[in-house]
Amino acid sequence: MKDFSILPAFLQDALKRLGITTPTPIQAQAIEPAMQGHDVLGTAQTGTGKTFAFLLPILSRMEKEDGGAAL
Repeated sequence: MKDFSILPAFLQDALKRLGITTPTPIQAQAIEPAMQGHDVLGTAQTGTGKTFAFLLPILSRMEKEDGGAAL
């Protein structure tokens, strides 16, 4: 994954507003499988974008399902 085009427009816009245009390595490897509904286990150093790697697919799914919950 070279960019965030797999994500819904509202997330792409939010990332652009934050100045985030290119996924980090952990994001590039984790977001697409998570968007496809696969379980993802990723490890990387602090500050490499792990939280977004897991959060962005969750937000995308919650938006598609008109709400929902995540833990």
